[in-house]
Amino acid sequence: MKSVLLMDFGSTYTKVTAVDVENEKLLGTASSYTTVQTDIGEGLQNALKILERQTGKLDFAERYACSSAAGGLRMITSGLVPELTAEAAKQASLGAGAKVIRVYSYELTKKDVAEIIANRPDMILLVGGTDGGNSECILANAKRLSQTDPICPIVIAGNRNCADECEELLEKWETHVCENVMPKFNELNIEPAQHEIRQIFLNRIIQAKGLSQAAELISGILMPTPAAMMAAMQLLAEGTKTETGIGELVAVDLGGATTDVYSIADGMPTQSNTIIKGLMEPYAKRTVEGDIGMRYSIWGIVDAAGIDRVSQLSGIESGKAKEMIQFLSENTETLPQDQEWENLDFALASLAVETAVARHAGTIEQVYTPMGLAYSQIGKDLTPVRRVVVTGGAIIHTKRTGEIAAHSLQNPNQPGSLRPADAKFLVDRKYILAAMGLLGQYYPDVALRIMKKELVEAYE
Repeated sequence: MKSVLLMDFGSTYTKVTAVDVENEKLLGTASSYTTVQTDIGEGLQNALKILERQTGKLDFAERYACSSAAGGLRMITSGLVPELTAEAAKQASLGAGAKVIRVYSYELTKKDVAEIIANRPDMILLVGGTDGGNSECILANAKRLSQTDPICPIVIAGNRNCADECEELLEKWETHVCENVMPKFNELNIEPAQHEIRQIFLNRIIQAKGLSQAAELISGILMPTPAAMMAAMQLLAEGTKTETGIGELVAVDLGGATTDVYSIADGMPTQSNTIIKGLMEPYAKRTVEGDIGMRYSIWGIVDAAGIDRVSQLSGIESGKAKEMIQFLSENTETLPQDQEWENLDFALASLAVETAVARHAGTIEQVYTPMGLAYSQIGKDLTPVRRVVVTGGAIIHTKRTGEIAAHSLQNPNQPGSLRPADAKFLVDRKYILAAMGLLGQYYPDVALRIMKKELVEAYE
């Protein structure tokens, strides 16, 4: 047996997963509170003690970790046009596993720069202009930032014709120049920027988050936790050279503060006579709904869906539902106490999934042209996707997983939403997906086969 330990340092919990890579077997999982305020190794050791009670004492040949502790990788992006380079910068950051806290378009003002400094991001992504195109905006923004004291690394990924000049302007800052995220109009090139962001995370951000305290316990922190999730989803969908994947998929990770949605699909139109508007979407896409979560962002669910729908799904009168939701927002550690509280959590989780996937998926509408009726599509068409993977405490610790997951599908009341039309639901009951994203960096076939074995089908 060759055992490997996979660790996920979360903002609330540190999760550990033990795997036997020789026999392609999951040995056990455990979690404990993350002690990021003191010694992060303490929370890890607590989790390892719980794990050892399941597995017995193991001599781990390798140890790998990912992290979203202390807020994860907090990024600010600045681009030119909101729908184009600014959106490309956002997609590059999210795909790298970052939490994008602000997106700026056009030239930064003094107030914008003051906000950036006040927000204290871990990294800034500075873009703007296609190669050989507009250079005034990115140069002006580099000049604005150069007039302040450095607070974090800056990745420059805009018009290549002025990237060197931007770097010179920002000589006081730690800068990293990489290829343009949008070298041609409407053409995405986000992988180089994502690679650079992850490298900075490894080399610098880990120190700032205090994770280096656990360095002697691990072989290496490879990536932010959302990047590990993305890696797992791509591996599961695409497979390896020797093991087939399960095909295009959508994944939903429902948390207490945010809801992350992933799609591994080309998203091209399935309706004839369809014109795509806006920026072409990445094949592997991640979105983060920072206002949608089961506890810290619970009112965001109500704001998006309406208290009447919460009442309808839960069977709880709206006035009482509001009181219960207020209690949960003030007591975020609360778990369902009886059937009524379970019904409320079911309603909130269902509406969180519905809202987050609707925002992630594209939309389509009819347009009339001189040639007759046509369709206009913005974003990805996910209607052909036949697999939806779900994870997160409120989803995996309930018997109604399939009913919650079904809210990711198309709804007759929202005919313009291009969510999956019909899909099977796979649930990550043991919370292993981020761990498998890590394992897949070294043992992709093993990670893929374990996911195929451990992800179980949930029924409506």
